[in-house]
Amino acid sequence: MEIKKLMESGLMETYVMGIATEDEIQQVLSLKRTHPEFKNALDQLEFDMETLAQQMSIEPPAGTLEKIEHEINEIQRRNQSIQTAPEPAFRYDRTGQQNTKQERYIEVESESNQMRVNKAWKWAFIAVFVLGKIFLATAIYFYLENRQAQEQIKELKIELKQKLQ
Repeated sequence: MEIKKLMESGLMETYVMGIATEDEIQQVLSLKRTHPEFKNALDQLEFDMETLAQQMSIEPPAGTLEKIEHEINEIQRRNQSIQTAPEPAFRYDRTGQQNTKQERYIEVESESNQMRVNKAWKWAFIAVFVLGKIFLATAIYFYLENRQAQEQIKELKIELKQKLQ
């Protein structure tokens, strides 16, 4: 009974996502060794999370891997040339600030400036767009009908006043 409570407590999820504390990690590892049903549930959760991540993944733009490899090769060449040259005491970053850390970033730029959307969301966006157009047309139709009805009411009021006089 206690093992079921632990399995439903969210402990396994925090462990799988990598946000568990050291105590929680030790607890999970201990439970994994001693309770086969906990180990099976943990393995299934890890498999489900991996499957979900694979299904939601998006292919990077073509040429991204080549750009990264090129940047890494450039960094390696620079490192080799720096090893032969004396190292400066500090460097300046892009803003002109003195930077004593020697951080290096790989800049990856995409060829496209368009956002990619998962196919399921694409159809949802299309449906919302079409429904918006339908609602707009319906609103215009009823506005025009209302205006025509208001004019008819005015005409009837005028006729009624003329008959009463």
